[in-house]
Amino acid sequence: MAQLISVDPVTRIEGHLRIDVEVEGGVVKDAWSSGTMFRGIEMLLKGKHPFDAQQVTERICGVCPLVHGTAASYNLDDALGVELPDNARLIRNLCLGANFIQSHILHFYHLAALDYVDVTAVAQYAGNDPALLALKDKVVALVKAGDVYPFLPRYESDDYVSDPELATILVSHYVQALEMRKKAQEMLSIFYGRMPSFVGTVPGGVTVHPSVSNIAAFRARLSELRAWIDSVYVQDIVTVAGVSAYAPFLTGGDSGGNHLAYGGFDQDSKGSEKFLPRGVIFGNNVAGVGEFDEEKLTESVKYSWYKDETDWLHPKEGKTDPDVHKEGSYTFLKAPRYDGKPMEVGPMARMLVLAGLELSGKRKEKKLMPLVESLGLGGAVDACVKAGKFGILPRHAMRALECKLLADEMDKWLDELKPGEKIWDKKDIPGESYGRGLVEGPRGALGHWIHIKGKVIDNYQCIVPTTWNAAPRDKNGNRGPIETALLGLPVPDAENPINVVRCVRSFDPCLACAIHVIHPEHNGVREFRVV
Repeated sequence: MAQLISVDPVTRIEGHLRIDVEVEGGVVKDAWSSGTMFRGIEMLLKGKHPFDAQQVTERICGVCPLVHGTAASYNLDDALGVELPDNARLIRNLCLGANFIQSHILHFYHLAALDYVDVTAVAQYAGNDPALLALKDKVVALVKAGDVYPFLPRYESDDYVSDPELATILVSHYVQALEMRKKAQEMLSIFYGRMPSFVGTVPGGVTVHPSVSNIAAFRARLSELRAWIDSVYVQDIVTVAGVSAYAPFLTGGDSGGNHLAYGGFDQDSKGSEKFLPRGVIFGNNVAGVGEFDEEKLTESVKYSWYKDETDWLHPKEGKTDPDVHKEGSYTFLKAPRYDGKPMEVGPMARMLVLAGLELSGKRKEKKLMPLVESLGLGGAVDACVKAGKFGILPRHAMRALECKLLADEMDKWLDELKPGEKIWDKKDIPGESYGRGLVEGPRGALGHWIHIKGKVIDNYQCIVPTTWNAAPRDKNGNRGPIETALLGLPVPDAENPINVVRCVRSFDPCLACAIHVIHPEHNGVREFRVV
């Protein structure tokens, strides 16, 4: 007999996400992803000065303001006809890259790792490493004091990494990761002043000139991070991926095989070349990366709390018109689609697109595949390709590989900065214009669209990465990526659905970006009763 399990909210993610799964015979048979609050930022922007968009959209999320501010800047650049100076392009790349690094480190160590490592095993550490002994004493003291957060509570599992030596080392890396994230945030602040609510990028460019001193300060921290990523982060991913109990997660948790990347980190002033390339993949056919066509983007609201007349619109013409009493709906997330299909976005999508272009010879400089082979992950990749599925573990592994590739490239971008040269291209607000800013954020493809009319914002729309990944079914009944990824996962204990949250967290959802509640007139929070 089927049993419905609700995880509400999913913890160790940003924001409020409810996951319902139907379990039969100890396996997930169906799933629903529900964003239970409404995002009204687009409504707030209507009628405002176009330059307000960059600052207001940063407030979509306290975790992701950097990428929203970046997308908004590119959106307005496009609407104004900006010719972005190279210094501005490079500084935007460097600060966005710093945000990627801190986000990827945060995700693995502080959000996801506790799904795989038994923290309590630290109490049994019997080695003689002074640093690890000090960590053991700290954990034991926390347990005695009854203050075990943020490690507990959590779902339990018999397959945790529980060897005291290895578990203690991994927990020590959890602590080190806090300092590494701090360094990445400091790098960002060197050019952008602060985080969150930064002020360093504006329509037309950036606000801080590169100098010998700020370049050196950025590089010093980047060098430390590169060494730590190589020796700790990437190696920990390889270690966890090599645990035999986790072998089913190599393919388990596949989202359906469709992947989308807008492309990120412009390599030229026109944005025609990207360090992380754009492309689409269908059916996990990595060898057949297709070209991305923006005109194929639409959003379905069949099962979302929005009026039916907003269904299947291109985001350029999109509308934010909620209907909280709409029958049959179960989420405030819309269902973005590409050519009518659900698409996974994020590090795995980006790395699969990059791998496909490298393998086909369309990407002349090969960086990803040699790295995969050097780390001994070639066999795992071959197994996924053969099975036609990329699951939970590849999602984690590709995030780490991307972090390394990006950190290494950032060192080269520092060399390209030219102190004393232009950082801003001033343009006037047009009477009417359309713009769009397509970027890659840590969690995936992010798009901002603007329509300027009468020199003010007439319409503004955002499709964020989690809207793609945590999307509901569309009008054709196609599930969103997370909903699909949950199908077939084992849930032997209904009271302890560890594999459900392992899968959901592998996407690194950010519901603050996708949904939140605010009234467009009085800025008050509205309450909704969700049955």
